[in-house]
Amino acid sequence: PVAFGSDAPVESPNPFLGMHAAVTRRRADGSPSAEGWYPEQKLTLREALHAYTVGAAYAANAEHRIGKLAAGYLADLIVVDEDIFSVDPDRLLSIRPSATMIGGEWVWQG
Repeated sequence: PVAFGSDAPVESPNPFLGMHAAVTRRRADGSPSAEGWYPEQKLTLREALHAYTVGAAYAANAEHRIGKLAAGYLADLIVVDEDIFSVDPDRLLSIRPSATMIGGEWVWQG
């Protein structure tokens, strides 16, 4: 599996910046070009989300308890302000969470 992470604190911990880069192959400023860096390496948004969730859990040797919403798994999730699958990929740069759940408990609601 492919696993994504943010490299925080060197880079922003915001996973949507990484998803944007994966699906567009461009930086947030639009560089290097409209086609992106090695455009044939673009992922679908579903593939990028999988890499940040299931793939990251697998890389952490924790795929049996995190990385997806399923019975017996920790309920770690965010609620976002837009449907990421229906917006233009450039909108990923401004998607914001409206709530955060960790271990099945709401820890933040905006």
